[in-house]
Amino acid sequence: MKRVSLELYSVRNEMRKDPEGTLAAVRVMGYDDVELLWSFGNFGRTNEQVKAALRNTGLKAPSAHIAPQLLTQDWQKSVDAAAYLEHEYLIVPSLTAEAEQSLDEWRRWADRFNEAGAVARQRGIWLGFHNEPNHMKPIDGVVPFDLFLERTDPSLVRLQLDAGNMRMGGGDPIAYLRRHLDRFWSFHIKDVVADNSRDTDLGTGTVDFTALLGMVPDLERKLCVVEQEGSPAPLESARRNLQFMRALRV
Repeated sequence: MKRVSLELYSVRNEMRKDPEGTLAAVRVMGYDDVELLWSFGNFGRTNEQVKAALRNTGLKAPSAHIAPQLLTQDWQKSVDAAAYLEHEYLIVPSLTAEAEQSLDEWRRWADRFNEAGAVARQRGIWLGFHNEPNHMKPIDGVVPFDLFLERTDPSLVRLQLDAGNMRMGGGDPIAYLRRHLDRFWSFHIKDVVADNSRDTDLGTGTVDFTALLGMVPDLERKLCVVEQEGSPAPLESARRNLQFMRALRV
């Protein structure tokens, strides 16, 4: 694994206290990239400050997680900011609360993604969507994530597969990847315990990352983003997780 990213939600408390110091620590561990959290306001830092911190540490930020509302609020401004920060992807991790109960709302969001994705592609940015556990919960007999997959245009919208979230939602990440191999261009590398109730250090849970990533064509062109949301010692877990990734053979 030549290129490994860390989702900054994994170290969110540390980022709140000391963003620049935490980024430096992440780089010293050996991470190549980070996934920014626009949805957290990049922890109170301006785009100029973020760019300077990345430059000073040698980290890159090929992707960022964003709130879905940005797609409807001066989207061009967000796309331009992504280009300034040299992002390849802007990724929406979840939709609004209204989508929890409504397939029509999922349809409306899929259409918005297609429209916003077309704008993003004009600046060389990809709009992405990331799966949460509840995206696997059927609404009126339909899995909303399946509907979103079918309704979005692959030439405009790419998907980020969170293996742990899919397991926690009752889905099979390897089966989804097999069926939709051309849709997933980014991966959240998250392991889960046997009862799928929470995440855990990579290699100590039940996700077979050798099998999962071994299926991915041109893996070196795609983003592998480590995320562990619930560690009591986030920086230590981030370090162990990177060791796991560097040792992985696919």
